[in-house]
Amino acid sequence: MKAVWLSHSGVENLTLVFGGWALGPAPFAELEGGGDVLFVDDYTQLDAELPELADYDRLDVLAFSFGVASAVHWLEGAGVNPDRLVAVSGTLFPADAEKGIAPDMINATADNLSAASFAKFCRRAGFEGPAPQIDIHAAQAELRAILQRGPALARRFDRVWIPHQDRIIPTKAQEAAWQSSAIRRIDGPHVPFRAGQSWAEWLA
Repeated sequence: MKAVWLSHSGVENLTLVFGGWALGPAPFAELEGGGDVLFVDDYTQLDAELPELADYDRLDVLAFSFGVASAVHWLEGAGVNPDRLVAVSGTLFPADAEKGIAPDMINATADNLSAASFAKFCRRAGFEGPAPQIDIHAAQAELRAILQRGPALARRFDRVWIPHQDRIIPTKAQEAAWQSSAIRRIDGPHVPFRAGQSWAEWLA
């Protein structure tokens, strides 16, 4: 995993964000507030140590897309129990024809990945603005690692956000994956974050 601070002012509360595949922190750039926010992605390996966590009185985790399963894998391995755990546009079954994305589609995405196909992916995801820069070989390796790692263990989430117009992890697959009173359905695409929204709204 790779980590980068989106905000680091030394407050007592930390929001740890598990991003989606290949998009980097750009989807979250215009969210407001939030105090200290540490963004992680690149799930080829889940062995990152984040020693800063011990310095905070409260830890909230917001996991997006493939970051949902990856977050739970990491939390289990690291023995970390956040105060609040939130999923957006993702499931615990990243490579699953019924509850995630069909494995053959993930393989095809990896096999045929190019700058052009990634730009198309970003448009389908509802990502506004130009596609982030992508390292093709690293992104392919990450997809194959996620596919091989498989589903995460069941874990209670405090909030699950499911977009109505998700064309990446289909809305119906997300609905099939979650059996929880914490579900909230929202208008929007796979990347539902927009200017003017706050971190507090997504963590609510």
